[in-house]
Amino acid sequence: MRFNYRYYGATTVENSASATDMRFVPDALRPPTHFVADVNKRLPFREAMSALHDVVVADQRYQPRDKTAYKAWLAENEENLLAEFMARSAELQARQVPLKQELAEVRSRKSEMLKPYYAAQRKYWDYLYKTNRELWYVLDPVITVHPDRIFFECFSRDESSYASLSCSHNVFDRVGEFACGTTNIDYSEALYEQFQKIRDYKSTRLAIDPGGFQVRTADDPTFIEEKIDVPESWVRGFLQVSSAMNLPAHSFDLHPMDLHNFCLQLRRRKERAGPRSLRFKLTPGEPVRVMFEPWNEEVVCRRSIYTGSAPEEIRVWGRRRLLLLERLIPVAHSFTVHLMGSGMPSFWIANLPDMQLTLGLSGWTANDWASTGQFDLLAPRGEVDNDSKARVFDALARRWFASADQLAVDTGLSRLVVERALALYTQAGRVIYDLTQRVYRLRELTREPLALDDLRFASEAESEAWTLVVLHAVTVQRRLDYPDGSMYVEGTARSAGHQYHTYLRLDADLRIADGGCQCEHFIRNRLRQGPCAHILALRLMQGQAQGQDGEQGQAA
Repeated sequence: MRFNYRYYGATTVENSASATDMRFVPDALRPPTHFVADVNKRLPFREAMSALHDVVVADQRYQPRDKTAYKAWLAENEENLLAEFMARSAELQARQVPLKQELAEVRSRKSEMLKPYYAAQRKYWDYLYKTNRELWYVLDPVITVHPDRIFFECFSRDESSYASLSCSHNVFDRVGEFACGTTNIDYSEALYEQFQKIRDYKSTRLAIDPGGFQVRTADDPTFIEEKIDVPESWVRGFLQVSSAMNLPAHSFDLHPMDLHNFCLQLRRRKERAGPRSLRFKLTPGEPVRVMFEPWNEEVVCRRSIYTGSAPEEIRVWGRRRLLLLERLIPVAHSFTVHLMGSGMPSFWIANLPDMQLTLGLSGWTANDWASTGQFDLLAPRGEVDNDSKARVFDALARRWFASADQLAVDTGLSRLVVERALALYTQAGRVIYDLTQRVYRLRELTREPLALDDLRFASEAESEAWTLVVLHAVTVQRRLDYPDGSMYVEGTARSAGHQYHTYLRLDADLRIADGGCQCEHFIRNRLRQGPCAHILALRLMQGQAQGQDGEQGQAA
């Protein structure tokens, strides 16, 4: 999937002894969006923008050890090692001596001849690392200007973390004329380095420069054209995390020192085996308790009381991503946590002075088929006719932000129809739900509408699995829970006139550790190319059944 940008110049930050001027260059291909004002909450703003940068460059996927140097050394010395191993007489060793000397001389001359090349290569890579680290970024951050707020959004490289910094206009002084809308901003590693120079005693001016929209000559040399090929999985992950914001959640507030204790626990120890989850134990009227697995060490948040109506126990994976919030602890008043459920996305909101930074985490650090809710977050949540959808979108476009009740009054539609329409627009990246203000906001993620049908599923197997679940063609016959937290699930799936016996085994982290099916795909490939549609359907069906059991237990 290709994204095109056109910037009139480059984003710059000018620092002096008394002032810092930040000039963001917006995408000239989008509708004009601009904003100019002075920042009065300078240090919290600096820390929040720095946290956004940490999310942009975050990549916590497994990185295998680089063995290039070892393999090169082994290739050069393999003959010597083999000769030494095979040497059985003094005569062979004596014949090796002149050959080794001659080979050493040849390699020495080779090294001397290639030394300038290697030095230039090393210098080039150092230059890229220091000056062109923006190549690490997948998409430039998205900035949205609304009548009451301005917010920045970004997504991590590993496709598992989303961040949004929402700033009230109270954060700014001398706000000039502004144009509401959404645009991309030119961003670079050098800009992050300049952010670190913001000080409380220096005036700071933020400008989303409207100059690029006043230039009409497309071949102006000042224009910078960018064409970025983005994997569909990246866009799909962004939409999944965004669409999960308006799902029901269990919410509570954490004191900053409680989050500090979480980070301290993660810094002190390194897990060697699973499960690697946080187990939240929520009891109404009592402090929040969090169990760190696999060490089974419990942190009691005595400053944070759970105010829900029913006891809950929720497990969250990918916990090391919480370290992205670490630098906000000194400037935050509190942290609000929204847990969608075990293995589902979670949202952590840092409440700063007139600002909120929302960190959205997918169910797992690795966005694979381990999660029960992985590919149903983009599922339609109700049928809405096109006329009703258009009325809801037009009403929101007039207001820029509104609650579902306000839009229901404006359109004359029922609240249920309005919420379904908003959910569809959220899934398509055109509307975003503001968790902090509890309103829907107009926000076009991309200049051109996304093809949601192509993004909903990562493969044909996922699409077929969802179809089987919708058609009630999957039955869970047996489930066994083991003391170590793993699980065995067995059932049947009906497809193309055949009924297949299917089973799967989940490990303590609820990942598919093993499985089996009678279909041709599994017989040919086993799990080497991922699970077949029937195993995926059984996995999804088991997750739904487990969620229903939890709801019934709470009701009881």
